[in-house]
Amino acid sequence: MNFNKLLPIAAAAVVMPSLGLAQEAEVPAAVPTDVVFILNSVLFLVGGFLVFWMAAGFAMLEAGLVRGKNVTMQLMKNVALFSLASIFYYLIGYNLMYPLGDWAIEGVFSALFPAVGVLEAVGVGADAVDDYGYAATGSDFFFQLMFCAATASIVSGALAERIKLWPFLIFTIILTSIIYPLQASWKWGGGFLDEMGFLDFAGSTVVHSVGGWAALVGALILGPRIGKYKDGRVTPFPGSNLTLATLGTFILWMGWFGFNGGSQLAMGSIGDVADVSRIFSNTNAAAAGGAITALLLTQLLYKKPDLTMVLNGALAGLVSITAEPLTPSLGAATLIGAVGGVIVVFAVPFLDKLKIDDVVGAIPVHLFAGIWGTIAVVFTNSDASLMTQLYSIVVVGIFVCVTSAIVWFILKATMGIRVSEEDEINGLDMAELGMEAYPEFSKG
Repeated sequence: MNFNKLLPIAAAAVVMPSLGLAQEAEVPAAVPTDVVFILNSVLFLVGGFLVFWMAAGFAMLEAGLVRGKNVTMQLMKNVALFSLASIFYYLIGYNLMYPLGDWAIEGVFSALFPAVGVLEAVGVGADAVDDYGYAATGSDFFFQLMFCAATASIVSGALAERIKLWPFLIFTIILTSIIYPLQASWKWGGGFLDEMGFLDFAGSTVVHSVGGWAALVGALILGPRIGKYKDGRVTPFPGSNLTLATLGTFILWMGWFGFNGGSQLAMGSIGDVADVSRIFSNTNAAAAGGAITALLLTQLLYKKPDLTMVLNGALAGLVSITAEPLTPSLGAATLIGAVGGVIVVFAVPFLDKLKIDDVVGAIPVHLFAGIWGTIAVVFTNSDASLMTQLYSIVVVGIFVCVTSAIVWFILKATMGIRVSEEDEINGLDMAELGMEAYPEFSKG
């Protein structure tokens, strides 16, 4: 007799009665505090490394959509911006975003270093804490850091092919240490927008529109690429590798399950796990809705489907559902994402008419779809107020635009933010870095 084959049967026989009893019980047994602590921390950590993987998605998407002579620069910027975000969010941003009960200006601005001990605790195990908290401090810090870094990645693609490396990195430091954390504290840190009832589950406004506003201001100050707009016509600059761009989109799509699912911020109950699964499904549905809508629209408008529009349509669908991925039905989530796809198809040529050069379509995807997603919350969540949602969008937009403009203008006046005309024509890979991504195709 093969006992190995009998073991699963015996295990099932033991488990089945207990499952039946669980279904009959009116009140489930409480989950021990330490188990809740562990499960919540695991959700933060798993969600966090999925969002970290989005850094690879941004890098691949941008590398695929820029011309061959600028690919290495985009890869360099993405590695550097994530590393800088990791350091400066630790030094300044985390405390600025989470005042931990010590507001310098109540509800608006927290003291920069009120909780250094808490930050130091990131490196301390749970056994050093007398009582279990909600989740491990390190897991929360890690999860929130990934959102901060994603904001900077949005700016990178929009300003590609003509911005100097070091001014961009300096802007990244200011964005990730001050601009992003400060406005995020108004919602996620318990600030005045949160007190007003502003709803933004995973950051259509707090993350995506912030990156979009910063990118828009940067694009306006930086100006378009040479030859992009000439004699009233728009000159298309095809990307170097649509395979990489597609890979990047799928990586971002995958990472978004951590982005939205992890934002449930709890996995210690049956209800929490059910909510996370619902969030995953709605997130996927919105991406599909955005992609298919862009596919159909480009077929109708241009007689041939446009892959880059379809990729950005999927991303716009993801951004659109991010403000509220829990309350919609699957059908509603698909429709919310579909509107994001419509936005991208019409917003990209609209920006071109305004001569705003966004290399990868980051502004339509993250800003315009982010605004739409924040408004769409009112359609599925009865707790949302349209006026509060609109007010919060405006407040965050004004703050990010003003602060970003100040930083960009200071950088422009002191060290310059744009490469020379010769360097731009030759490509930033050789001009700024002295190396090429595709040396066998030096004309790129």
